[in-house]
Amino acid sequence: MIIQKGFKKVVVGTLDPHDKVAGKGVALLKEAGIEVVVGILENECNELNKRFFTFHRKQRPYIILKWAETSDGFIAPETKNKQKPVWITNPYSRQVSHQLRAQENAILVGAKTVIDDNPSLTCRDWSGNNPTRVILDSRNSITSDYQVMDDAAPTLKLELSSSDTLEILNSLYQNDIQSVIIEGGTTTIQSFIDAGLWDEAYQFMGTDVLFHQGLQAPVLSGDYSMLSRKMIANDVLKTYRKK
Repeated sequence: MIIQKGFKKVVVGTLDPHDKVAGKGVALLKEAGIEVVVGILENECNELNKRFFTFHRKQRPYIILKWAETSDGFIAPETKNKQKPVWITNPYSRQVSHQLRAQENAILVGAKTVIDDNPSLTCRDWSGNNPTRVILDSRNSITSDYQVMDDAAPTLKLELSSSDTLEILNSLYQNDIQSVIIEGGTTTIQSFIDAGLWDEAYQFMGTDVLFHQGLQAPVLSGDYSMLSRKMIANDVLKTYRKK
């Protein structure tokens, strides 16, 4: 179409990494005598397409870690009241959390999180599509009566443990999942941190909540930087990116 319309110059932000494309369009334009400028706003284009590019360049989904912790560093109390959920963050932070879910293809948790919390893992507090729910269930312990097995969203059960990080990512890649948000629990999130397999992390902190003891929050390691820090009412949200 561009060649047919007689354009003299084309500006390209960044090249498509897909092996079926990979600069072939640019070559055709140049062969037709059209001036092609590549790399304009390249960083911005890479940011916009980070999920797609990661999927094709690294053959794995773009990986986002997300958790909420108390101001003394716990994600859950030592004992839980099964009749009443324990909220670390305020309703506004939970709404932001659901907004983040709606932006990704899949959400992943371990079987223990499902058994302990019976979460729905949907975007009920935000508009948008519910992500595919991925459950690590090496012992096949998640039955149909859990909320993650309802018809609110697709569910993919993997008979793998949280330490099987490469196998997990390969399964997601084979299922054409370009991005995944990993929400828990600590063991699952920490497995990906320790393997160096993550791209971004969202750390919500409820500044008014103290557990004193319980399940420790994940700890980031390796080469990473903080992208932002902002207040959501009385909560703190820190965003990190792996270098």
